[in-house]
Amino acid sequence: MPTVRPQPSRPPRDPLRWGASFPHAAHETLADGQLRANLRTATRTIRDKRRRVTAELDDWEQLRDAGAAIKASAMARLPDLLTQLEESVTARGGVVHWARDAAEANEVVTGIVREAGAREVVKVKSMATQEIGLNEALAEAGIDAIETDLAERIVQLAGDQPSHILVPAIHRNREEIREIFTHRMGDAPEGLSSEPRELAMAARAHLRARFLRAEVAISGANMAIAETGTVAVVESEGNGRMCLTLPRLLVTVMGIEKVLPTARDLEVFLQLLPRSSTGERMNPYTSMWTGVTPGDGPQEFHLVLLDNGRTRALADELGRQALHCIRCSACLNVCPVYEHTGGHAYGSVYPGPIGAILTPQLLGVGEPGGPAGAHDPTGSLPFASTLCGACFDACPVKIDIPAALVHLRERSLHPPGPHAPSATDVSMRVAARVLSSGRALRWAGRAVALVGRLTGGRAIRWLPWPGSLWTRVRDAPVLPVRSLAAWWARRSLR
Repeated sequence: MPTVRPQPSRPPRDPLRWGASFPHAAHETLADGQLRANLRTATRTIRDKRRRVTAELDDWEQLRDAGAAIKASAMARLPDLLTQLEESVTARGGVVHWARDAAEANEVVTGIVREAGAREVVKVKSMATQEIGLNEALAEAGIDAIETDLAERIVQLAGDQPSHILVPAIHRNREEIREIFTHRMGDAPEGLSSEPRELAMAARAHLRARFLRAEVAISGANMAIAETGTVAVVESEGNGRMCLTLPRLLVTVMGIEKVLPTARDLEVFLQLLPRSSTGERMNPYTSMWTGVTPGDGPQEFHLVLLDNGRTRALADELGRQALHCIRCSACLNVCPVYEHTGGHAYGSVYPGPIGAILTPQLLGVGEPGGPAGAHDPTGSLPFASTLCGACFDACPVKIDIPAALVHLRERSLHPPGPHAPSATDVSMRVAARVLSSGRALRWAGRAVALVGRLTGGRAIRWLPWPGSLWTRVRDAPVLPVRSLAAWWARRSLR
């Protein structure tokens, strides 16, 4: 079957970024005590399970090394592997589409669904389709996209946004979920309680009819094998298996970084992913398919290979590590910033430490023509970290997230090309001049001591602009009442 390569049409949408910068959004989420309690309970439960199952393996560190090496090798020869994947999928009856950006990918998928005559599709949980805003694009075309993952369906019914890569409704407790089902699901049973089993059974009945009538399904992909054209989806609920086997037509949207060279590589990632994500030894459902098999499963298969900034990220020798991510969310579960602020504060479909480096990479922070500066909503993300290093220790493929964060901070504050100096630039230049001159340093010390005496040795809680940029979020330090030179001179006279 032919390979389809659509041409650019309209400017790309920007669904990666929702709005406010991290500092502003975090102020709102930090005020939500229930959110913080939900996050604390959920993240600690998941990371405790993960710790137990990874401790069972004597070669866990060797597996991490292997995963890191495979991803690095795949990124080094990504163009060749993608070409091989295209050939393998096409040879087995599938159709491959290449999408440069979100707008192009949405156009491709919407066109396929329209041509099939479907007005409703069922979806497997997919970060890639969230990244491009596919549900919204389908809705504009009059097509109802139904999320079938339980947590994704909760978020969708609530008109909410996901706040976690693995558990999108982690910020909701079961009483909130009962309210959502009762008022938004339409076919919720009378007297529905907040017991987890009752909620799960209500969702099961709600979704079962939609599985059985669906003609088209849309999925993401955890991995794709270049040598065979095999695509893999791992999940825990069975909804993915229903979507991947029952409908007549299947469309998979996959970021180009998900390709692996050989089927042998699956051995490593099918051990790393479930242990790091859900704390399970293996996924309850691992679905793999290769093209089209007559009489078995979907009889039409389309694979959309999504770039959307990935080749730009690939060009950055340090930042490209973000493309190694296998979407396990282990870094979120150990991050003290995420645990306190939640996923919504990141303003992106990719929250937490990995989102703080992946989203700026995909959008091109610090690149000519791209967003620049910490005042941009995306430019603030690399600063949403304490650099404690817990994310690096937890990452199953050893992405050095702290190093990437520092790298992106530098790019955000000092983008290439001509630009007006930032407040940080000006303050550092002034400091350099003062510290390089003994006379200037003495006068600066006297000036600081004078202000210290005027303030009575107390902390300064408010300063006029531009000092307000500091005092708005923290107290200024207590200033000394005498300079170092004066202190030393007095000490010498004793």
